[in-house]
Amino acid sequence: MKTRLYNARILTMEDNRTLFDGEIHIENNRISYVGQSKTDEEIARSGIKFDITRDCKGNVLMPSFKDAHTHSAMTGMRSYADDMPLWEWLSTKIFPLEAKLTANDMYEFVRLAILEYLTSGITGVFDMYMHPEEASRACEEMGIRYVGCCDINKFGPSLDEVEKRFKALNKDNGFSKYFIGFHAEYTCTKELLQQLSEIAEKFKSPIFTHNSETEKEVRECIERHGMTPTQLFESLDMFRYGGGGYHCVYLSDEDIEIFKKHDLTVVTNPGSNTKLASGIAPISRFLNEGIRVAIGTDGPSSNNCLDMFREMFLVTGLAKLHDMDAAAVVPTEVLKMATVNGSRCMGLDDCDVLAVGKLADIIMIDLNQPNMQPLNNIVDNIVYSGSKTNIKMTMCDGKILYEDGRFNVDADPEKIYATANELMAKYKD
Repeated sequence: MKTRLYNARILTMEDNRTLFDGEIHIENNRISYVGQSKTDEEIARSGIKFDITRDCKGNVLMPSFKDAHTHSAMTGMRSYADDMPLWEWLSTKIFPLEAKLTANDMYEFVRLAILEYLTSGITGVFDMYMHPEEASRACEEMGIRYVGCCDINKFGPSLDEVEKRFKALNKDNGFSKYFIGFHAEYTCTKELLQQLSEIAEKFKSPIFTHNSETEKEVRECIERHGMTPTQLFESLDMFRYGGGGYHCVYLSDEDIEIFKKHDLTVVTNPGSNTKLASGIAPISRFLNEGIRVAIGTDGPSSNNCLDMFREMFLVTGLAKLHDMDAAAVVPTEVLKMATVNGSRCMGLDDCDVLAVGKLADIIMIDLNQPNMQPLNNIVDNIVYSGSKTNIKMTMCDGKILYEDGRFNVDADPEKIYATANELMAKYKD
């Protein structure tokens, strides 16, 4: 299968390469050409016969977004429990409902999430939730990339199950990976964390977890262990193979040095942190310290949507408020967080930028809409005024999965919506 995307503006997200006019060729699932536009005569002389061609009409082609922290199956809980602080929200509403959900429920809710990811230009998700085998299955069936992170806590699953999942879900197919992780310090015993550290050493896996999301979390960890969550994790030698933390709103100076020392990634989740009133992460500080920052939506029950455009705007907007500096965290840096940095923290280095030999995970941004005009600064427009309505095409692994508002996946969207509503009707109070 050969595909030609021509008459485009191209943003490869490679270092020191700016937007340019050109075209992209794809052979099967990999990019075979990225460069200047070719004439019809040049294409004819090349002898290449394209199976699919798209005139991009001056729209932007760029790497797809990677959602570096999410709980996909929580689509079922969208607007189920709102306007509550984190711990009350978890303990009184979310945990009790989660105890009732089945593996099949998870599968169906993940399918709903995938449709939403595609409308937002997201083709890879770093998912942490129960029944990861069902999330992986749904993602593979519908054609997007799944990276799982263990959600273990003191209530389960067993350590044997963690090892079983690690072996089963790390597949050599480009669509399923799995890392060692855990829910959070406050839901795990120190003994359990030590055991997880040993498993990570066994498999040479990075470790990811919710980290320093709220002041309460950090304060109570210090009361229990005499140190912050980050310091506790390092004392247990959990970062031998890297990893990172989700949220990281309240990292201390020493915590930041630990992140630098181990080349850890901060995955910021501004939509969720804003809605739960958890706080604003010091993004400018992280960038100035050379810490890699990626972006996650968090789950659709705390956000409540899976929208990378909203997250990108909040990353820069909240940073400006936090610093009281209108120049804080510029759009080019935010786009890097949503694409390159997300890919690399998820172990998806083969689809981080648009370059020959890379996997063809590509989105088309529609500039022919009012929110993108005039074209004073296209990159700024994408971050400051862009929205999901500007996603004209979402391609993963060389296959167009979403185009002009229509899905090209092995599923019926209307049936997915109906099933999600039927399932939640059983569980509502």
